Amino acid sequence: MQQADFVIIGSGSAGSALAYRLSEDGKNTVLVLEFGGSDFGPFIQMPAALAWPMSMNRYNWGYLSEPEPNLNNRRITAPRGKVIGGSSSINGMVYVRGSMSDFNEWEELGARGWAYADVLPYFKRMENSHGGEDGWRGTDGPLHVKRGSYKNPLFKAFVDAGQQAGFELTDDYNGSKQEGFGLMEQTVHNGRRWSAASAYLKPALKRPNVEIIRCYARRVVIENGRAVGVEIERGGKIEVVKANREVIVSASSFNSPKLLMLSGIGPAAHLKEMGIEVKADRPGVGANLQDHMEFYFQQVSTKPVSLYSWLPWFWQGVAGAQWLFTKSGLGISNQFESCAFLRSAPGVKQPDIQYHFLPVAISYDGKAAAKSHGFQVHVGYNHSKSRGSVTLRSPDVKADPVIRFNYMSHPEDWEKFRHCVRLTREIFGQKAFDQYRGPEIQPGENVQTDDQIDAFLREHLESAYHPCGTCRMGAKDDPMAVVDPETRVIGVDGLRVADSSIFPHVTYGNLNGPSIMTGEKAADHILGKQPLPRSNQEPWINPRWETSDR
Repeated sequence: MQQADFVIIGSGSAGSALAYRLSEDGKNTVLVLEFGGSDFGPFIQMPAALAWPMSMNRYNWGYLSEPEPNLNNRRITAPRGKVIGGSSSINGMVYVRGSMSDFNEWEELGARGWAYADVLPYFKRMENSHGGEDGWRGTDGPLHVKRGSYKNPLFKAFVDAGQQAGFELTDDYNGSKQEGFGLMEQTVHNGRRWSAASAYLKPALKRPNVEIIRCYARRVVIENGRAVGVEIERGGKIEVVKANREVIVSASSFNSPKLLMLSGIGPAAHLKEMGIEVKADRPGVGANLQDHMEFYFQQVSTKPVSLYSWLPWFWQGVAGAQWLFTKSGLGISNQFESCAFLRSAPGVKQPDIQYHFLPVAISYDGKAAAKSHGFQVHVGYNHSKSRGSVTLRSPDVKADPVIRFNYMSHPEDWEKFRHCVRLTREIFGQKAFDQYRGPEIQPGENVQTDDQIDAFLREHLESAYHPCGTCRMGAKDDPMAVVDPETRVIGVDGLRVADSSIFPHVTYGNLNGPSIMTGEKAADHILGKQPLPRSNQEPWINPRWETSDR
């Protein structure tokens, strides 16, 4: 196919869901444009190998931020998937929907029809939940979601410690009650990563009306105010793929605004500076960049119960072989099996601090392991008011975008992250950890004062890899909105954006779930379908929220 009814740029979390839903009734032809290659092989498919694909140029666009002034001018890694399934093929496989207040805030910011009551039915439609709360979870959708085996005693120690510190427990944080300590959910099925490619794209490609083109999308072709196709490069040749109905950009929070700007849609002054003809002056393109930050809080384990024994090459090989031949053993889990969603202070109504617990002391890239048994949490404040931007480096379509997160530029961020350090010490100090707790590796027991904690944070805060917001959804008359609540690009016909870039505000938790939901819901808007009926379910809110943080 050189033309189709719908041309989707990007086969990631939202793009794969769109390909599946837009082609479902067999009436429309769909072309998916993807630069990355196959997801075949153990590095992507084995859940425990999650550190590998993110560090491989073959699967990752490999972007870096500009030097971050509040983080010792460090350039922060900003990975995005360059493979079928996009970032869902290289992420940590953690599944979080987000909180009720997140989506209600979207609606308040102009994304009418995207409140919690509107999006909950789409989360249910996409899920095949194994062990989730009855009535709150989907059980026959394409996306398999499960819990880990929960065998390591450290997982239980973390949950018990939370209860001992006076916090709530939750049986399903993606159900009626998000707040509390409990088991973490993962997008894993039959021992393999269950990416958007596995759930949506591969089944869609079995249909005669769907095709994928391996190519580099250069820009959207706009004629007389309407998107008519996409200029691509493949095999060293530049050609145009025609869209009979619409072009949909689902290329990530970095590449979606980049593509729009290269196509002449964005802040007029910036486009002129780049020598690009302005097709639509949308100052919001590339603005409003948001992300989650986190740090690792690491502790020595005095008992040999952590995954440290499995880190030497030989034992990694054993675990890999076990996974390869039997789809069992350590390889079948991402090892993020317990977690917590907490409120940072009295007066905060819904959780804003997130914990991923891991029964080993190691960095995300697998490199900086502590030389002993240990355990750690990835902890972060998830509602930062800091905002950044994505802009063009040059008019060269192959140039990396300029990514400025502007992390920690709001004073509240420092206050909340200091609290995260002290709160984690309190949790790790509970009786449940007495039999395991050795010395604190990081930040270290000598890091106590605000100044000492700030110095630690400046050097050790990292991205949680949840960028969003750069093509914000809002009301048509909002000058900073890029797409309207039906995901149509304002000022250009026949063009939509549907991925995490359209989030008006970052959601609480990992973004893969909300990104897939965005593709699911956008498909109904594109097809002109009546949205799914709104839900009348109200999640649990802590009755003590005004007076206590637990």
